[in-house]
Amino acid sequence: MYVGHFAIGMALKARYPKVPALPIMLGAGFLDILDGTFIVLGWDRVTPNPLAGPYLFFDLTFIDWDHSLLAALFWSAIWGALFLRDRRVATLAFVAALSHFLADLPVHNNDMALYPHAETHWGYGLWGKLGTASWVLEGVFAAALVAYAWVTSARRGVSLLWPSMVLVVLFLNLSPWLSPMKHVAGLNEPLAHLLHGILVTLGFLVPGTLLTWLINKAESKATRCG
Repeated sequence: MYVGHFAIGMALKARYPKVPALPIMLGAGFLDILDGTFIVLGWDRVTPNPLAGPYLFFDLTFIDWDHSLLAALFWSAIWGALFLRDRRVATLAFVAALSHFLADLPVHNNDMALYPHAETHWGYGLWGKLGTASWVLEGVFAAALVAYAWVTSARRGVSLLWPSMVLVVLFLNLSPWLSPMKHVAGLNEPLAHLLHGILVTLGFLVPGTLLTWLINKAESKATRCG
């Protein structure tokens, strides 16, 4: 899942408006920020596969250090601990980070372990079972969450127009036809997996930062106008 993670973050932020945007919006993508970094470091492994849909074009061969249940709980707790000065913020940061693992379960292709190197793996496999249709379902899922965030924030005079537009661009960019991973998968190794890791990290770090800024700006504008 990709755009759905940011949509979850927007919904959480709308539900808890007093919690800063950064712990939530970056938290929602924290596990994949780590995943991309770990791929570059060689701790996680991905394998180019042109048939891996809907927008992956890589098999997630080993992602246990961030996308196993134990690792997800550990890293989510670490992310939450960064904001322990405010227990409420720390809790929401933890929830946002852990939501990433939970949201990935329906789509991942049985590559999410119970703990690193465990034999037990989870993932319902909608990516493999539905292909392009799973991308469409992710869009519907994200749209529902954004609609909730939009309505909830509008009651406080906060417009989520620009954050929503960013999500539309992200959704279309990581589509079966425009996904940059398709081109990356055709490169020779080790360049293919290194570039994959870099793009995964930047693909969550940059939009997460941008969405944080846009949400903060929208809230500041609402406060001035109010």
